[in-house]
Amino acid sequence: MRFELTGADMETGARAGVLSTPHGEVETPAFMPVGTQGTVKTMSPEELREIGYRLILSNTYHLSLRPGVEIIRRAGGLHAFMHWDGALLTDSGGYQVFSLAALREISDDGVSFRSHVDGRPHFLSPEGAIGIQEALGADIMMVLDECTPYPCGRDYACVSTDRSLQWALRCKNARRSAGQALFGIVQGGTCGDLRARSAEELVRIGFDGYAIGGLSVGEPMALMLETVERCAALLPGDRPRYLMGCGSPIEILEAVARGVDMFDCVMPTRNGRNGTAFTRRGKLPVKNGAYREDLGPIEEGCGCAACRHYTRAYIRHLFNAGEVLGLRLVTAHNLHFYRGLMAGIRRAVEAGTFASFRRQFAEEYTGGERGGWR
Repeated sequence: MRFELTGADMETGARAGVLSTPHGEVETPAFMPVGTQGTVKTMSPEELREIGYRLILSNTYHLSLRPGVEIIRRAGGLHAFMHWDGALLTDSGGYQVFSLAALREISDDGVSFRSHVDGRPHFLSPEGAIGIQEALGADIMMVLDECTPYPCGRDYACVSTDRSLQWALRCKNARRSAGQALFGIVQGGTCGDLRARSAEELVRIGFDGYAIGGLSVGEPMALMLETVERCAALLPGDRPRYLMGCGSPIEILEAVARGVDMFDCVMPTRNGRNGTAFTRRGKLPVKNGAYREDLGPIEEGCGCAACRHYTRAYIRHLFNAGEVLGLRLVTAHNLHFYRGLMAGIRRAVEAGTFASFRRQFAEEYTGGERGGWR
């Protein structure tokens, strides 16, 4: 993997770049649709490529349970198994330490899960997480870490940060495939000194890229952005920076302004399946009865397939009738919107107009109420 900067904003930390992987180039800032179980819900890989995506995210923990690593290995790796010819990033399972807290126990050795599928025991060590990701054939692998909740007491945050750093070193030592990039993950809760120590130690160990984890778990946006800014300032400028799980358009815009290059979130797909569309003027609950007779598109001027061919009234009818096409159309629109947002950010950074782009987008999206992020 190679990362080359192609532009930078002089007023903020915003950057534009190109991430080169074994499965093609990815322009940054980049948003990754979430394909936890080897599929982005309701969308085919061909549709994702048509929208313009070249990098998606899958999950080590979930794929190791179903269908199992050996089946994917025999299929020729995850790319071949799911028919995706772009780049793949695999989360290590660290987020499941947070999301499946009732079904796991943590030790210095790793994490013992009770499978959410059938209750069977499942142990994930740092070495095991790397082995699974290498077998999947991910272009970018993540170290195993602990995603702590919010709020998290300082004493526990100290223990967790130390453990995540130990696991990161074990992941680095366990890596066998030079062709697959490995990212470290900065943890430390909301404690500035712990975040700094985590970032500095990960840089000392040395990784191909660096993620900021343990955020977007319920903390106020101001605190999240403060933590992002502190962490990004300590990470190497020649390596990609990835903010894990961050997803609203305004959060992405503000994190880009603080030097972040990569994002992932279920927000565009989950909202799409629930009948809510993202537009330049905010969220549109298109499944609501107010749009029963609205013969306009989801968003005027949008070039996505849903907006070119279908009306709000028709899409609302699909949701009302329980037809899966409605979910697909709004999801496709939302992914098109996110792709367009990232492309707009990139053009603005390279043109030296990011500050005005940031201001104008926020004003339109929130109707002038930007939560103080002026």
